[in-house]
Amino acid sequence: MGAESQGFSRLHPSVQRWIYDQGWTELRDSQEKAIGPILDGSRDMIIAAATAAGKTEAAFLPICSRLLSAEAAGSTVLYVSPLKALINDQSDRMERLCETLGIDVHPWHGDIAQNRKREFLKQPGGILLITPESLESIL
Repeated sequence: MGAESQGFSRLHPSVQRWIYDQGWTELRDSQEKAIGPILDGSRDMIIAAATAAGKTEAAFLPICSRLLSAEAAGSTVLYVSPLKALINDQSDRMERLCETLGIDVHPWHGDIAQNRKREFLKQPGGILLITPESLESIL
């Protein structure tokens, strides 16, 4: 990663290692811009970029870095997605990243088996990807 990447140096070393293992030579613009504000946690953000521009990673590289920090031990990230298909796509990508980091990823919508949902309820943690309808039914 180039020296000009200020965001990369702020990511957790395990996340940095994952990026290297992917063969990335640089972060995309949306990824670089999202790291600081997400790690700082000082303001709300909307990440807007073209399809396949790395928006999921723009959000989750710094989110995973925060989850790996000592102050976030035992925390759970709640990601509300409007579509089951988007959750399915993102959970596959997130599981590839989070598997190496030791962070659990839990997709939750109408097509997810009840035993997977019970697993999360017994031991919540990591990242929960859920639809608004599923969240409403839980509440």
